[in-house]
Amino acid sequence: MGLAILALPTLLVSFDVFAMLLALPQLSSDLGASSTQQLWIMDMYGFMVGGFLVTMGTLGDRIGRRKLLLIGATVFGLASLLAAFATTPGTLIAARALLGIAGATLAPSTLALISNMFRDPKQMGMAIGVWAGCFSVGAIVGPIVGGALLDHFWWGSVFLIGAPVMVLLLVLGPVLLPEYKAPQAGRLDLPSVALSLAAVLPFIYGLKETARQGLHPLPAAALLAGLVLGVLFVRRQRSLADPLLDLRLFGAAPFRTALVGMLFYSMLTGTAMLFLTQYFQAVEGMSPLAAGLGLLPGMAGSIAGITVSPVLARRVRPAYLIAGGLALVVCGFLLMLRSGPDGGAAWLVAGWTLNGLGGGPLVSLGTNLVVGSVPPEKAGAAASLSQTGNEFGYGLGIAVVGTLGTAVYRYGVSDGLPAGLSAAAADRAREGIAGAVSASRALPEELAARLLDSASRAFTDGLHTVVGLTAVVLAGVAVLVARVLRHVPPLGAPDTAPSAEETPAEGASESRPEPASVG
Repeated sequence: MGLAILALPTLLVSFDVFAMLLALPQLSSDLGASSTQQLWIMDMYGFMVGGFLVTMGTLGDRIGRRKLLLIGATVFGLASLLAAFATTPGTLIAARALLGIAGATLAPSTLALISNMFRDPKQMGMAIGVWAGCFSVGAIVGPIVGGALLDHFWWGSVFLIGAPVMVLLLVLGPVLLPEYKAPQAGRLDLPSVALSLAAVLPFIYGLKETARQGLHPLPAAALLAGLVLGVLFVRRQRSLADPLLDLRLFGAAPFRTALVGMLFYSMLTGTAMLFLTQYFQAVEGMSPLAAGLGLLPGMAGSIAGITVSPVLARRVRPAYLIAGGLALVVCGFLLMLRSGPDGGAAWLVAGWTLNGLGGGPLVSLGTNLVVGSVPPEKAGAAASLSQTGNEFGYGLGIAVVGTLGTAVYRYGVSDGLPAGLSAAAADRAREGIAGAVSASRALPEELAARLLDSASRAFTDGLHTVVGLTAVVLAGVAVLVARVLRHVPPLGAPDTAPSAEETPAEGASESRPEPASVG
């Protein structure tokens, strides 16, 4: 029952992101939000989550994971009410900021509490699988429930879903969830908190703006500032007796390998999903709802892979399950190369389904390795790093891999623009496939058809570039995982003697002793 309570906020975070995408057009019209305000409404949540994850994960280890979870749930519920009844874009942006700060407490607190509640490795693996699967469930439920609410009620109804869920957590959490805080945790270093925020927030902003409009002076300066402040943050952590982020955690081979694998997976597959939805709508002419439904088999495959892999990992080493799953992902992305400008949605749906199924072991077992390879008092910090990697991975993927795919599209469409097209229409077509579709609506039928044909071919080339690169890089990640993690035993099996490379970091514990303070 405690696991069910922890699953609720996890599902809600994923639900909120996908439902927000559907509500944006309606709320923008009602509130009179400008295009810039719309971007801040969407991005503010992710900025705050990414900026506060490391701080909140470590704070939970110090003041108590259940206490921080309940504080976050209270703020999340109140911010949901504020967002639902916002009357101006500024109020909604402020509410989204509060939701992001509160959301940063939920994932690390819930995951760290799972590591306390389920001491048996087999049970912990299954519990983390359930926890990770809730993100996919939220992604499925979000568009369906959100769409139903928006069909019958005003846009604020999608935010009201959060309030009763958090009330339930506040009522049952103190009864069903144990409290845990690290013994002798030390004080929270406020300068490190400030440096963490000052490094992460501009870096995420720079990534998003670079992905949106290319490399310009302001986003470039933000990226540089984030990197410089990040270096200062790392240097300060090395000098502290009680650091905000214990860098010795990265000395454990399972910890850092799982983090790298999940970073690349979120970086590459997140970008591919963006290109898939654009292909469905712009090339295949699907409605947004139909495009969303095209992704559902992949989400269902993800739930299956995440749920089954902890059971299989009781007999098969995680390295081989994760590597085998990534091999299936690679096959799925190779299938996507069969799509073309004249059709191929079925190949994309099939490939995306294989991706969801094959990525399940990395998501669930990788998360288990990250949390399980550190001592209990560091579980909150480890959980926050796992989620921070996902945030950075998606942003980095859009900025780097997405920019590459867009460059291929722009080169192809510029080379194939039909004669007689106005300069304004040509410029809109070069912006992206959506711009080409928009420009074609004002053109004569024959000229519009030639423009759309050129844009579809160019976009398909861009899509193939993204999925081809994804397949190559993830094949390399599969080899890395199989090699580095080959000595990690099946869940619940006695550990084998690791090589020097895989010896846990100083302060880490393979045996994971019982915590000193469990309420």
